[in-house]
Amino acid sequence: MRLYGVTGWKNAGKTGLMERLVAEIAARGHTVSTVKHAHHSFDVDHPGKDSYRHRHAGATEVILSSRNRVALMQELRDADEPTLASLLTRLSPVDLVLVEGYKRDSHPKIEAHRAQTGNPLIAPGDPSIRAVASDVPLDLDRPVFDLDDTTAIADFILSEVGL
Repeated sequence: MRLYGVTGWKNAGKTGLMERLVAEIAARGHTVSTVKHAHHSFDVDHPGKDSYRHRHAGATEVILSSRNRVALMQELRDADEPTLASLLTRLSPVDLVLVEGYKRDSHPKIEAHRAQTGNPLIAPGDPSIRAVASDVPLDLDRPVFDLDDTTAIADFILSEVGL
């Protein structure tokens, strides 16, 4: 499975870049799935809904299914967080999986960087970051793209993964 990441600090533009890349790459005829890492507790369910009630009653897994989509919710109940590698085995085959976050994993990545956040670049100390998408010019030992140049960033990623 071809895999490429988008990483960076909070408010660096990762989610917007991911959204634009999915749209751009899918428009070129490739199938794309995404994995997003969250550093906090999150819930895709809502109090009062049947599936929420099932989970809170103690169900380990709840599958919510309709003719439009299927969602599988798993309660870890103090178990270890699954690794990226184990999550990838759950995905159906696609041309490319884009991963948001997982900055410490070794898959190839592009770093999203916004100068206004004041955060340092991750790229200089991380060889898995193959390029940087920035809102300011940078002098680095790897390609630097304008954060809003989705076409060029998509071209780079697709070239990197052989699509």
